[in-house]
Amino acid sequence: MNVLYYLGKRRAALGCALALTVTLVAGAEQGSSRRAAITKKIDETRMARLAGNVRPEATRQNDRGAVGDSMQLQHLQLLLQRPAESEAALDAFMDRQQTPGNPDYHRYLTAEQLGAKYGPSNADIATVRGWLEMHGFQVNAVSASGMRINFSGTAGQVTEAFRTEIHHLDVNGKKHFANMQDPAVPEALSSVVAGVVHLNDFKPHPLRTPIVPMTAKGVRVSPNFTIPTSSGDLQALVPADLATIYDYNPLYRSGNAGQGQTVVLLERTNLFSNADYTTFRKTFGLNAYKNSKFSVVHPGGCQDPGVLVGDDGEAAVDVEWAAASAPAANIELASCADTATDFGPFIALEALLEQRNRPAIVSLSYGGPESEQGASGNLFVYQLYQQAAAEGISVFVSSGDSGAATDSQNHAFSHNGINVSGLASTPFNLAAGGTDYADTFLGTTSNFWNSTNSPRFGSAKSYIPEIPWNDSCASQLITLALGFTVPYGTSGSCNSAVGEQFFLDTGAGSGGPSGCALGTSATPPQTNGSCRGYRKPIWQRGVYGNPNDGVRDLPDVSMFAANGVWNHFFIFCYSNPAGGGVPCTADPSNWVGAGGTSFVAPILAGVQALVNQRWGHFQGNPNYAYYALANIEYGRRGNASCNSTNGTKKFCIFHDVTLGDMDINCRGNVNCFLPSGTNGVLSVSSKKYQPAYAAAPGWDFATGIGTLDVNLVVRSPIWLFR
Repeated sequence: MNVLYYLGKRRAALGCALALTVTLVAGAEQGSSRRAAITKKIDETRMARLAGNVRPEATRQNDRGAVGDSMQLQHLQLLLQRPAESEAALDAFMDRQQTPGNPDYHRYLTAEQLGAKYGPSNADIATVRGWLEMHGFQVNAVSASGMRINFSGTAGQVTEAFRTEIHHLDVNGKKHFANMQDPAVPEALSSVVAGVVHLNDFKPHPLRTPIVPMTAKGVRVSPNFTIPTSSGDLQALVPADLATIYDYNPLYRSGNAGQGQTVVLLERTNLFSNADYTTFRKTFGLNAYKNSKFSVVHPGGCQDPGVLVGDDGEAAVDVEWAAASAPAANIELASCADTATDFGPFIALEALLEQRNRPAIVSLSYGGPESEQGASGNLFVYQLYQQAAAEGISVFVSSGDSGAATDSQNHAFSHNGINVSGLASTPFNLAAGGTDYADTFLGTTSNFWNSTNSPRFGSAKSYIPEIPWNDSCASQLITLALGFTVPYGTSGSCNSAVGEQFFLDTGAGSGGPSGCALGTSATPPQTNGSCRGYRKPIWQRGVYGNPNDGVRDLPDVSMFAANGVWNHFFIFCYSNPAGGGVPCTADPSNWVGAGGTSFVAPILAGVQALVNQRWGHFQGNPNYAYYALANIEYGRRGNASCNSTNGTKKFCIFHDVTLGDMDINCRGNVNCFLPSGTNGVLSVSSKKYQPAYAAAPGWDFATGIGTLDVNLVVRSPIWLFR
């Protein structure tokens, strides 16, 4: 397919210099009445490239030729941008929304109000819409916020209008398609048009990992656990344990269990069986809360996705553990089918944002590296979450399951350096990190677990000291348990026989600095070239332990997320045999077990339901409150009395995780310390050992602020006064 051919074809029809003035197109329904920013004639001989929008997989090696001109691309989105002064005004307004005493405190907007006050002008929207229609595209809708134009067309029309070819790709044996050049728009539109998504079929991936205990790897570390399972003697975390360890029970006893609230889980699939959810609730006593309702909705009339094998297990995790955290809340699974170019959970979120009865809490357990999302992909997520926060919606997103490398999906080793998930790194969402329990490493298991289970299978006695979740040989704690002093080099754990056989694994809670939310990577998916991160939000500045790096750092808050390496994992009901599920019958020790930060996002969303019940239905971005609490607890010098390793104190809102790290094994020369041997360790420097990253007092990249005493968090008046 030849771009010049289409350019010539269009010129022949319309003349060499296309001139479309802003007066040629009638007004639109969405947007503001401000003066138009588009003031020049549209001349398609003068085009502006939208840089940073070619997938790293779109290479000559993977290229299998152009798709057919008639290939349908449904529900593409043209992303618009506000004038700089409007964007600054919106940022300031959103800070005032979270400032007690200010007249704008908790004065949340509807999508229409957001568009009318801060959106592009009606005239600009009409001009851009007219340009799309002139090229033969069908405009399906303009978002109420005025920031997105949903349109459909053919690959030939995309090539003609945006000057980029869509090609077939073969990526590791899997068929895909993607644009091969950065798209372009007329220069006259570049003050308003910011990007186009998505000209490819790559989708985020679910963040859930199967059990990988040391016992299954031939390394028995602990002799004493309550529930024996088919994978060895392991401790399966159940809702009663969650409630005991993180201090939910005083709230439940006082009638604060999420009554009257709704937690929405964003999915691309339905459950394999709704009976799995019912069985989970019944088995673990959650059905004592009679008024909690479960529903499956397809927002905006989107296509019902049915059951997507594998992802349906992710959906089971989300709804079940949101309910474990807020057992009296309503649990809503909002599912939309993917289109060829759009991701079902985002389709669902877009529709929810347009509703008058918008949700107060949403959770997403998928991820993808900032550097792979592309500039437009990251902007799309940024704008969605920004709108959600402006509307008062609290957004919870899993930080990821591969340490500070987020690029690794094969869980063998990292090879592209430090990266964070673009679905979790915006300033408008809470990024949920992951921990493990330290009792196995410390040899104190019997101090924290009863030898028998309660009727609801709980066995935890109290809060348990925590470490970052980390399955890798690069973990200093695993290194010591295996009898080594360092993880790197030929004499280190990652190049040992046991390390290479069992612990070449990137499973770990993710965190790190935002590094490629903006700009363009020179060698994607690495974070180099003109890549840069989101600037540090006001609520994260000056928090003890958080670096003065000028960018958004992840995660924010953590909770247990491990998948068994230290013999602790989550249990859930998932009965689809095609996805690795088993019947949820008899003792739940026979059910499916897993870990990952995909459990943490819905759990924290459940905590928000408890907060909203107590203090008000809409709290917006919860990071304002969490970081204000962190400033109180840690001050300027930290708070050693809240060190997680020493147990917990009644007055500590956060358990400060200071032992261990989230470092993972790597290969290559980007952020990989590899002095000798085959396997290195992820490091801030490739020339010396600076593990990425260690737990430390206060905030850290491994666990953020720390984990929660939920009772103290929910009861804190910080949600009203900060």
